[in-house]
Amino acid sequence: MALRLVETESARRESAVNSSDKQSRVKPTEQQMKYLRRGINQPGGKLPLFDEYGREIADATIRSCIDRGWAEPWFGNPIKPYWLVCKLTDKGRKVVRDAAN
Repeated sequence: MALRLVETESARRESAVNSSDKQSRVKPTEQQMKYLRRGINQPGGKLPLFDEYGREIADATIRSCIDRGWAEPWFGNPIKPYWLVCKLTDKGRKVVRDAAN
């Protein structure tokens, strides 16, 4: 006879809360912070496609910021559809402000 584990609704909620708590304590890497900081003074919080030297921001940096809720896709670029045009979220602004303090 095989045992079967059954996840209860309260266990699922607790797991989601713990996951959310862990994610809220994640600190941005140096590259993520550089990316996020550049959106602070931009209209609408627009985040850059290129760094200060004209190199494209790494896709992994952009996607990790989106995954953590610090950035969100803003609009699609019809000429370069693979570019992720993003803007800061409120959570992203908070991360940048907290890092400045």
